[in-house]
Amino acid sequence: MRKKYLLSLLLFASSFNTFSQNITGVLGAFPPELVLLRSKMENRKDTVIAQTLFSKGMLNGKLIVLAQTGIGKVNAAITTTLMIEHFKPSEIVFSGIAGGVDTSLNPGDIVIGTEVKYHDYGAIEDTGMIYTPTKNPYDMAENPITFKCDSALIQKAVSISKSLTFEKVKRENGSFFPTITKGIVVTGDVFVASEIATKRLRKDLNAAVTEMEGAAIAQTCYQQKVPFLIIRSLSDNANKKASADVKNFYQIAAENAAIMVMGVVGKI
Repeated sequence: MRKKYLLSLLLFASSFNTFSQNITGVLGAFPPELVLLRSKMENRKDTVIAQTLFSKGMLNGKLIVLAQTGIGKVNAAITTTLMIEHFKPSEIVFSGIAGGVDTSLNPGDIVIGTEVKYHDYGAIEDTGMIYTPTKNPYDMAENPITFKCDSALIQKAVSISKSLTFEKVKRENGSFFPTITKGIVVTGDVFVASEIATKRLRKDLNAAVTEMEGAAIAQTCYQQKVPFLIIRSLSDNANKKASADVKNFYQIAAENAAIMVMGVVGKI
């Protein structure tokens, strides 16, 4: 009897591991970025691992595991590592808000990340910021300064965005559907609210948006060989009005980013 029980347990574990390889990881930094996604999940089961809540279930016909990273690079790296270790996702999609660096973008617009870079890793000298690569702690090999989002996921996001229905964004000059564009995402452990800083980020890194988690997720996925995509919806333009704009546009930006993620997940 005991042998039969152990055999059935092993078969179950084996089937679970095979099945789990087809799971997509979905991450977000703040609760509002995940509320819509969690509410749309079917057969959801929650589990807490190392003080991190993971929700597993079906979203838009796809098996996913959803988690909130919290703010900042360390939190993002911890949650991403736990997700990869315990759920073995085939790919990871991150959804969240960001500050605009490209002046052609407005609050509410959505950027599909093509590349992700740190804007606060390196050395500060009298001449300015010197950007240097991170290193893999196992063999001290240099990582690329630019982490590239998965090309297939980018194509899926661009394709599905044309058929999605987003919420209109109310601005001072009227209500508009968000502009969807591709661009470079830059990451640092600071909330950017400075035109001087955004000009530097645009000049040095050709950034479209700035945020606080993407590059940590990208580096973790790169080192663990997991394809990833970063999707960011603008809550502000990272200038002196940033704090006020976040209050006005945060909710709609988070909801539209979630709509984009649901569309991408359905295409995987």
